[in-house]
Amino acid sequence: MKKAARIGSRWESIIARDPAADGRFYFGVRTTGVYCRPSCPARRPKRENVRLFETREDAEQAGFRPCKRCRPDQTSLAEENAGKVFSACRFIEDAEQEPRLAQLALRAGLSPHYFQRVFKSITGLTPKQYAAAHREKRVRSELHNGHTVTQAIYDAGYNSNGRFYASSDKVLGMTPSNYRRGDAGANVRFAVGECSLGSILVARSERGVCSIALGDDPGALVRDLQHRFPRASLTGPDAKFEQLVSKVVSLVDEPRLGVSLPLDIRGTAFQQQVWRVLREIPVGSTMSYAEIARRIGAPKSVRAVGQACGANSLAVAIPCHRAVRIDGQLGGYRWGIERKRALLDREARAGTKARR
Repeated sequence: MKKAARIGSRWESIIARDPAADGRFYFGVRTTGVYCRPSCPARRPKRENVRLFETREDAEQAGFRPCKRCRPDQTSLAEENAGKVFSACRFIEDAEQEPRLAQLALRAGLSPHYFQRVFKSITGLTPKQYAAAHREKRVRSELHNGHTVTQAIYDAGYNSNGRFYASSDKVLGMTPSNYRRGDAGANVRFAVGECSLGSILVARSERGVCSIALGDDPGALVRDLQHRFPRASLTGPDAKFEQLVSKVVSLVDEPRLGVSLPLDIRGTAFQQQVWRVLREIPVGSTMSYAEIARRIGAPKSVRAVGQACGANSLAVAIPCHRAVRIDGQLGGYRWGIERKRALLDREARAGTKARR
């Protein structure tokens, strides 16, 4: 199963001429006897004529010669740039203070404007956003390891308490003290019910709905919530919360209603960019992972877009089920591929009704 999925993903990269896949594998064409990079601009071969190879050496040992258009036997510009961006990421992570764009560009041997464009196309973030995301990740790790709030803030690279506290609610989703205590003192109200797709768990923090999960085992859904909020006070529903659950269920059963919900969205800067695009996809429509990557200005981050969809904890409210492969295949889904298919089918019907 995993091998078939990998082959399907690689064929998708060939169809898209995805430069992000260059260097990860090569493909040979039996009818021509040449092997190419996934991004080769030559005419697309028929799938039955394609052989996949892990390395260029494997392709040549199998009797294929390098393509004269994409020159897979030479280092590509994309591979050179990817190496420079990787090096810049490590430099940012190891630096005590956030490096300036001009400094990073000089190290890479590129102009600041071009370097920033290349960096974002590969990582999905500008160097400044990447540095901020890395600081946020470090401060979460430091707090989780039991360090004091002040120590965690400075160890993560923030220059002052004030600078961090100004954005702490967005970074952590709560006060640093509560985060350090593992959500101790936070109140999360939840309920588990049934909908047309099986069991559904809905949870809300003080900020808004923080979890919508689908599954077959109600107990597993509750355990997952407990894992996400290990020391929060989890309480059952009241009458007002039951109304909220009904709204969520209506999103599943009657997608054309388009219910608006207050959401507590927690994720990295890149993930939130992806989730914002997902929420803009109309009911009854889909968008490929590649197109989402282009929408956020990171056309080479198709794989990272898929990972962001998989990290979504708000089923239906953030409609990651509307993200599909470039060839129209469904791809993966955190809550099961059959649920994804069912959601898309009913949304397609809802969209048809709305147009009548």
